[in-house]
Amino acid sequence: MIGNDIVDLALAQKESNWKRNRFLDKIFTKNEQIFINSSEDPTILIWNLWSRKEAVYKIYNRQTGLRGYFPLQIECCYESPFSGTVFCNGFMYFTQSDISTEMIHTIAVARKDLFEKISKINRRTKIYKTNGIPYLIDVQSNFVKPVSISHHGNFWEGITII
Repeated sequence: MIGNDIVDLALAQKESNWKRNRFLDKIFTKNEQIFINSSEDPTILIWNLWSRKEAVYKIYNRQTGLRGYFPLQIECCYESPFSGTVFCNGFMYFTQSDISTEMIHTIAVARKDLFEKISKINRRTKIYKTNGIPYLIDVQSNFVKPVSISHHGNFWEGITII
């Protein structure tokens, strides 16, 4: 299982005021808020954690078929700016994030060995959906492969498993 999320930092800054009253309480657990409040750059950390939560939600949705908005049930264990473990309703996931001055892109997997099997896809790839869950059909093997697509502002990323 895979998931990914991307945050356009310029757009996030323009559209979201994370400093407004109770914003953090609605999205981040108490432990996550401790990391945020002690961070040298809380803005980047907020969007990093948000990206991890969104990427994990995509796996959780694929695994369980459950849809909803429940960010407080998804908790990030912050290990570094570039990796971390995330828990959601009894499931454990692993994340890797790429961070630049323009965006944050996070890939989440259900097993660490899947990181080695991630392949990026481009916008021209033929994507199918069943119940809103994307996949592609490998033309050589005719196998169905999971796909995760994310877009925000000026950025788009799609991934699959090779």
